[in-house]
Amino acid sequence: DRITRLAQRMFDVPIALISLVDKKRQWFKSKQGLGAGETCTLPVTLNPENRIMEVPDASMDQRFHDNPLVIGDPYICFYAGFVLQSHDDHNLGTLCIIDSKPRHLSDDNRKMLFDFGMLAQDAFQSLRYEDKDIHTGLYNRRGFLTVADYVLEAAAKPRASYLNYLYRKAKFFTASKRVWRID
Repeated sequence: DRITRLAQRMFDVPIALISLVDKKRQWFKSKQGLGAGETCTLPVTLNPENRIMEVPDASMDQRFHDNPLVIGDPYICFYAGFVLQSHDDHNLGTLCIIDSKPRHLSDDNRKMLFDFGMLAQDAFQSLRYEDKDIHTGLYNRRGFLTVADYVLEAAAKPRASYLNYLYRKAKFFTASKRVWRID
């Protein structure tokens, strides 16, 4: 919330968001300028090559001109978003700023949005190290208990789904190229 509050103030926009996405949904990790049940974002395609996407006037952009969030409340006009990525370059979501008036980012504002985005991305990436020792890569107590919970939950499942479950979790828990073997 601190990053979105600062971005909202620094860019003088009514709305600042950190959104996370997967293949089927989007949710807000942090939002400023919206009520609890409100959603507010344009269906943008995350482009890792160009980390910042800017839409100066959504009402004039063919991709968004008829979007309900553009023609109705909250009347999105300006949108700028920074693509947040994981340590292995998977798109996680965006840090975005939204205004109801058309505008353009100056070069300094682009750099500032990039810096805010990197702060948010670094915060997400630092969560990777909460369960592991940063020097050895071994699980600490918290990490061990998390893995143990997953294994105990998986043990209650039928064998085929159990193996599939373990495989998915093993991929999640291994940042290095370790091979997990299940006999």
